[in-house]
Amino acid sequence: MNANGPLICLLVDDNKVARVILKKILLNINNVNVVGECESALEAKSFLEANHVDILFLDVEMPEMSGLDLLKLLPNRPHTILTTAKEQYAVEAFELNVLDYLVKPFTLTRVLAAIDRVQELIRFKQSQQPDAITPKHLFIKENKVIRKINVDDILWMEAKGDYVQFNLPDKMYMVHGSLKTIEDKFSPDKFVRVHRSYVIAIDKVEYIENRLVYIKNQPIPVSESYKDALLAKLHLL
Repeated sequence: MNANGPLICLLVDDNKVARVILKKILLNINNVNVVGECESALEAKSFLEANHVDILFLDVEMPEMSGLDLLKLLPNRPHTILTTAKEQYAVEAFELNVLDYLVKPFTLTRVLAAIDRVQELIRFKQSQQPDAITPKHLFIKENKVIRKINVDDILWMEAKGDYVQFNLPDKMYMVHGSLKTIEDKFSPDKFVRVHRSYVIAIDKVEYIENRLVYIKNQPIPVSESYKDALLAKLHLL
């Protein structure tokens, strides 16, 4: 995640009205994309296991599983901002490294301040680490064969249930795993997610029309939640 790029957000709250209000606030903030809404912690857990998220806006009191219990189950937590009507969970929240704690009803100014904290933390982390470099080649295990493929040959990657399909100009490979896990291995300067099921090589894009990206004349859907992230990578004139 580039600190100057769009922040991918997930809203989790069992109260639909609360989600609507927060989403309206976020629509007024530049470089913020809401990629999903969940009405339960269990639904959010499934979403986070399959998708990259920069900011998790998380309610605490929900049926079946609380927001704090969800955080305890996540091995790799997004930057989390709690949204709750009560202040009593603040101590436990910060013990779980929650980045901010918004007490309902919150304002545009307060949400902006929380997002600024996320961006500052991302910039700090990036300043402490070398830039991610995509390897020139990688090895994939297909059935019982380990094959070497050149990263520059990858056109796009597509989620197929419990597998990811690597599409190259003259062949394709199926690898067991999640698209999110594989996506995280590559530099965001070279690959970008355009749909929950597709990650594409930016330099292989031929043209975009009617919410479809074309690579080798193959149409690939672009979902609304990932559209801005794609456009930010294209350096439009």
